[in-house]
Amino acid sequence: MYTELARILAKPPPFSVYTADALWTDPHTSKQMLAFHLNPEVDVSSRRASFIDESVAWMVDRFALSAASRVIDFGCGPGLYASRLAACGASVTGVDFSPSSIAYAREQAEASGQRISFHQANYLEYEPTGEFDLITMIMCDFCALSPAQRSVMLRKFAHSLSGEGRLVLDVYSIRSFREKQEAVAFGKDLLDGFWSSSPYYAFLASFKYEAERVGLDKYTIVEEHAQWEVYNWLQYFSPESLEQELEEHGWVVESVLGDVAGRPYDPGGLELAVVARRA
Repeated sequence: MYTELARILAKPPPFSVYTADALWTDPHTSKQMLAFHLNPEVDVSSRRASFIDESVAWMVDRFALSAASRVIDFGCGPGLYASRLAACGASVTGVDFSPSSIAYAREQAEASGQRISFHQANYLEYEPTGEFDLITMIMCDFCALSPAQRSVMLRKFAHSLSGEGRLVLDVYSIRSFREKQEAVAFGKDLLDGFWSSSPYYAFLASFKYEAERVGLDKYTIVEEHAQWEVYNWLQYFSPESLEQELEEHGWVVESVLGDVAGRPYDPGGLELAVVARRA
């Protein structure tokens, strides 16, 4: 028991394990995440509906989106942004790992008569076709990727962006990192049954990596006949570190903002966003 507990609570090297499929493609957890997406009053999987409305209105105005515009949303979830962007006339593509979210997005698009191209795929592996006038990766998805994975996405974005196109993404700030605390939690059916429809016990070990500005929430889920782990990594950024990373991959940051609704950058904010173009 001591050896197993030591293993469960061990601090791994940053981004050493990738378990996104355990969260996004498992039938039970993907349905749980979809429910969070569709709750208009919480900022969990998606932001509140009022913020999404504001964000889309800003993007339509900022990038002069029209029926001639092509937009792709990486990590589109159930299409909350995609459907609103399509309603403004743009041709929209959405990519997401979750079968539950993509199924819902397709059903809603069909019911409303919207022609949106939804793809159920790991966006690290998905290769878009054609060029896009706006590429988005929002809800701080960029932070969940390792440096190597972020490099893959930045190259993919650059390959898919039109000559006058723009990239919009948001990230968690250094203030968010400072507020994160290392801790250990244990409970029966931790997170109100989020991890399984069967009874289970779960450990949550939260770690901080000061030098790398990385956080980890490591979940170990133990059912009667199964045990698995989920590693939720987050990279935190300052405007300078994000701009440096983008520049190293051939991008120019045009604007540093407070969020993807176009608010001014707040040094004390928990998030920040950027608008970038290819160099």
